[in-house]
Amino acid sequence: MTDRWEHYFTSRPETTGDERQIVARLKGFEFRFWTDAGVFSKQGVDFGTRLLIETVHLPEAAEILDLGCGYGPVGIVCAKADPSCRVTMVDVNRRALLLAERNARLNGVSDRVTILESDGLRALSDRLFDAALINPPIRAGKAVVYRLFAESAEHLRPGGSLWVVIRKKQGAESAKRELEKHFRSVSRVEQKKGYWILRADR
Repeated sequence: MTDRWEHYFTSRPETTGDERQIVARLKGFEFRFWTDAGVFSKQGVDFGTRLLIETVHLPEAAEILDLGCGYGPVGIVCAKADPSCRVTMVDVNRRALLLAERNARLNGVSDRVTILESDGLRALSDRLFDAALINPPIRAGKAVVYRLFAESAEHLRPGGSLWVVIRKKQGAESAKRELEKHFRSVSRVEQKKGYWILRADR
């Protein structure tokens, strides 16, 4: 597998490491994140992830799942913005998980987050959450993305919500239809620069 074609939805990226630290202002806070080659959006927090973070509304004292956490911006921002929340962050990419652990410490939220290796939700057994957030791994293919939607529905409490960011040209409309198979209601709550934020309520 070459550096050019390897994508981030793999357990052990073979891409040569290229660590760097980035700065991002999100939810009114300044964050620093270590990133590396072989993880999603290594140059900086991408627009879709930013839109998801700034759009999501979470209940107080919630159990939150950051599904496909990468180097950690979504889960870490949630933990920082509301100290009453508990965040579980999962990813299949071990390099990303090591970065997420490091970034949780760097941003002072390591006591409120749990970081686990998991292909989707398979390592979470029967755990239930109040909310889940995902910027789905589009390059892994539709079958993988739709499996993550279905697994999320099984791990949300009644009344819980899955928040999804997806570009219209990468299948937002078909993703909405797929979510409607698993959730009580699905709505588009934000749309900007070709990105949709979908909220699917259990």
